[in-house]
Amino acid sequence: MNLVVVSNRVARGKANEPMTGGLAAALLPVVENSGAVWVGSSGRVRDGAQREPIAQIEQLGKGAVTLLDLPAAHYAGYYEGFANSALWPALHSRSDLISVSHDDYRSYREVNGFVARALLRFHKPDTLFWIQDYHFLSLGAELRALGIKSPIGFFLHTPWPARSVIDSVPNHRDLVTAMLAYDLIGFQTEDDRENFIACLRADLGLQVRDGIVKSRHGRTRLDVFPIGIDAEKFAAAAAKAASHPDVSRLRRSLHGEKLAIGVDRLDYSKGLVNRINAFDRMWTMHPTLLRAVSLLQIATPSRESIEAYGNLQSEMARLVSDVNGRHGEVDWTPIRYLNKGYGQGVLAGLYRSAQVGVVTPLHDGMNLVAKEYVAAQSAVDPGVLVLSKFAGAANELDTALLVNPHDIDGMARTIAMALSMPLNERRMRHEVMMTKLRGRSIQQWFADFVEALQDGDAAEVEIEPLPAAPAGLLSGRMLSPGQRYH
Repeated sequence: MNLVVVSNRVARGKANEPMTGGLAAALLPVVENSGAVWVGSSGRVRDGAQREPIAQIEQLGKGAVTLLDLPAAHYAGYYEGFANSALWPALHSRSDLISVSHDDYRSYREVNGFVARALLRFHKPDTLFWIQDYHFLSLGAELRALGIKSPIGFFLHTPWPARSVIDSVPNHRDLVTAMLAYDLIGFQTEDDRENFIACLRADLGLQVRDGIVKSRHGRTRLDVFPIGIDAEKFAAAAAKAASHPDVSRLRRSLHGEKLAIGVDRLDYSKGLVNRINAFDRMWTMHPTLLRAVSLLQIATPSRESIEAYGNLQSEMARLVSDVNGRHGEVDWTPIRYLNKGYGQGVLAGLYRSAQVGVVTPLHDGMNLVAKEYVAAQSAVDPGVLVLSKFAGAANELDTALLVNPHDIDGMARTIAMALSMPLNERRMRHEVMMTKLRGRSIQQWFADFVEALQDGDAAEVEIEPLPAAPAGLLSGRMLSPGQRYH
């Protein structure tokens, strides 16, 4: 088997590379151990019609990373435009934040086609292509249009929203049709799969039987593959990281107080504003917790050129300042707020130092930070995970303290409860969650998906090229040049 994995972002395998529990961190160990070729963006763009798009190839354990310089003319429309100003907000049920120009969809499709052409050099008779996430919904169809008949699978790391939400994405019917060029589509949860099936029925008139849908592209299997982590490896890294200078300095600075930790990209889907408000409310409701617990919130900057992200960064800075000003003392800061990333090894040690892990997204496909926090804990004296019920991880980590991130008072009470939980109960909850993490590891996720892709039938019909996006036509609305869809 010759496996080619494709994602927009890749990890380079460098020891101190900042990563926050996302796609790149998840794929790194399986690529290193499987011998797969991992293809993704170099983060650079290049002008002109590149015929040789590969920027560089690097060894990554048994596998390799191949980095592409993407076309400058279409990169902004593809990445900042359609992918992250239309798809990302919709997939996280924030259709109110959709803002996309009439050229963005065309750029998205152009980049998908560009990557498809770059992948041709990796094609061999035994090649399997495994495409990752919302950046490349139409990449499978582009590969089929180039004559590729090898098995092609797709895994969606984000949620798939209700039909009423996905309907707000311009050209969503074209994209869903294109997705049926994949032999296998994997989702994080059964709810995501059911939402996608509802979309197929309502928008395309297609029926799904026994997890299989038939279309002009052939047969597509729809299944659920909850992504995991290497819990034992992460636990070992957390124990080892106790001596890291950053971890040691943190522990020395606490002076006996307890620590809660949140680690997220600075993204509106992560519920950061609600989380800070919940801590504010907790200190107001329980003044005995002043000086008794502080929050370390690591919020790695993300997509700063997009207006919604810039607005969030400003709002968070103001909010943290207000809360610290209201509850802080000359020798105590309630919230330590850091806008930078850390490598996985350091993060493991920081998780282990915290008595409470706070993972409260408004909507998340899985959220591996929740799993990493649990794995990092000492089995002898484990911390407590406070977890949003709207994260995919809540389906497995159901002995965490589950919260509704829209209920500020409820979150405040639950965080206070976590801080006073007896040791025996903490151990019981942690043991149950660790058993589940060991049973659904990242290696098992990888093996299950690849096995299902190998077992599936290849496309059974000739593939027609996807129609070009009509100029100015977005989901039935005509836009003049420069106008944006909101």
